[in-house]
Amino acid sequence: MSQYRYSTLAVHAGQHPDPQTGAVNVPVYLSSTFELTGIGTDRGWDYSRAGNPTRDRLETALAALEGGFSGHAFASGMAAIAGLVAPLRAGDHIVCSHNVYAGTVRLFNQFIAHYGIAIEYVDTSCPDAVAAAIRPTTKLVHIETPSNPTMVLSDIRAIAEIAHAKGIEVSVDNTFMSPALQSPIALGADIVMHSTTKYLNGHSDGIGGALIGSKPEHKERFLLVQKAVGAVLGPFDCYLVLRGIRTMPLRIKQHEENGRAVAEYLSTHSKVTRLAYPGLKCHPQYELALRQQKGFGSMLSFDIGARAAAGRFLGALKIFTNAESLGGVESLASHSATTTHAALSDEERAAAGITDGMIRLSIGIEDKEDLIADLEQALAAV
Repeated sequence: MSQYRYSTLAVHAGQHPDPQTGAVNVPVYLSSTFELTGIGTDRGWDYSRAGNPTRDRLETALAALEGGFSGHAFASGMAAIAGLVAPLRAGDHIVCSHNVYAGTVRLFNQFIAHYGIAIEYVDTSCPDAVAAAIRPTTKLVHIETPSNPTMVLSDIRAIAEIAHAKGIEVSVDNTFMSPALQSPIALGADIVMHSTTKYLNGHSDGIGGALIGSKPEHKERFLLVQKAVGAVLGPFDCYLVLRGIRTMPLRIKQHEENGRAVAEYLSTHSKVTRLAYPGLKCHPQYELALRQQKGFGSMLSFDIGARAAAGRFLGALKIFTNAESLGGVESLASHSATTTHAALSDEERAAAGITDGMIRLSIGIEDKEDLIADLEQALAAV
């Protein structure tokens, strides 16, 4: 279906009517095992860890949306990251963005490093820093752009050119942008990772993750990881993501309209400092965002000075919910230092630019005037 435009793909890729019944919604195959047609033969499925018809439909949709060769659905975003690095071996080296989600750092430092794999964190917003970090043993450059929650961008095309010149693969965490607003494979990335929990699902009612590979060998690699490790997405959660994908183009338009409006409002507020939203012309990477992204999204962060002020602000909100996660239809606000990045030490948070006064917002699809009014009254309480 690659000849179709994005909104058409979102509705139809992997979501054709069921050939047996004509159902226009993808059936949920709640079966752990499947009847075999003989010795060593089947109808395409034998055991749901290895493959499930509902999961197949989602994986087809994911590959189409990201312009990849194959999609692979995992039980969570972190399971997808674990699947990404599972094929690496002792002695291999990973270059990773220094300001990635703290869960990725926790996985790498507390588990992956114990297998003899070296992880080096660098400022990937500077391609020269990536080039300087590459070793003969480097097998993967993993970047998160925009970064969580500081909204720092990394130049995917420039990093891919540097890595590919050395025979190294590049993976991109595309969760914040979604396939609607950023296409890493088209920019040169080899692998795209998602927490499907966020914009792909869009309704805060399911946990999931995904890897999308760009080459046939990626399909073989990640199919083996899924079957051997087993952290696959269940069929009902696959159905929920498929349902979310169908409305994602419309949701993202409203998310972004609201995100821009909220960012403009906060940019002039006297109590707000260090506002991070690449859609503002004052953002130092605004031009890169224009080149690399198809929009600016609805994630932003700002500083209001101190932890106590952040607590008062969060406590005063009425529409925004003080909660972790992002990308759902409802607006969320969170204190990054004690939620998403609580696993880091004070020194690590400081190095990543995460302060005690930082608030991260995930702007939902409510009326933007109501959202701005809620922020205004909450800031007045600070």
